[in-house]
Amino acid sequence: MARSSRAGAAATVAIVDDHEAVRLGLRAACRDAGYDVVAETANVPELLAALGGSSCDVVVLDLSLGDGSSVTENVRTVLATGSAVLVHSIADRVAAVREALAAGAAGVIPKASPMAVVIGAIATVANGEVLNNVEWASAIEADRDFAKAQLGRRERDVLNLYASGLPLKLVALQLGIAHSTAREYLDRIRAKYVEVGRPAPTKVDLLRRAVEDGILPGLDGEGGDARR
Repeated sequence: MARSSRAGAAATVAIVDDHEAVRLGLRAACRDAGYDVVAETANVPELLAALGGSSCDVVVLDLSLGDGSSVTENVRTVLATGSAVLVHSIADRVAAVREALAAGAAGVIPKASPMAVVIGAIATVANGEVLNNVEWASAIEADRDFAKAQLGRRERDVLNLYASGLPLKLVALQLGIAHSTAREYLDRIRAKYVEVGRPAPTKVDLLRRAVEDGILPGLDGEGGDARR
């Protein structure tokens, strides 16, 4: 049984899944393994209420919840409590898996895994380690959609100019398009980067993505203006 960072105490676990049967099964298995299950909820806001400002060692988090929340939002919100995140996922959501890992999850365990494997993954994360899932690493490496966001020509033009430092209004002017159209392109670019697990919420993030994908040459400094 994993031990908490609190000397001698059993590791504390919380479960977030919108399927009650999954929560009940995980709770029973965790308690049988000697963990202290401190909360089990259907979504992250309910978890925060249940924790009451405290943290636990591991939150086993469903990859896709039915409340419309995003993977990145959920992982980061849980991490902000001081708890580690182990994502519990169905096996065909590789893009969302990449997003969860990019947001800071310590690992991802497929829902198809035997319960003993899930419990072992919880122990690894509870011990402060990152779960090394060879199968997930291989799946991500094999999926070439992760190498680059599939941007269209006009999207690449907008990203090139905007990430280089131009305000969006000047980007629109230079490309001969409406400001609202340029905004739509920018929103679409950000959505595509989220889809491949490389979120770019700020202008600096977009600059990094443009350099990574060869849309802009490498820069010595951060460059640009981080403001939207």
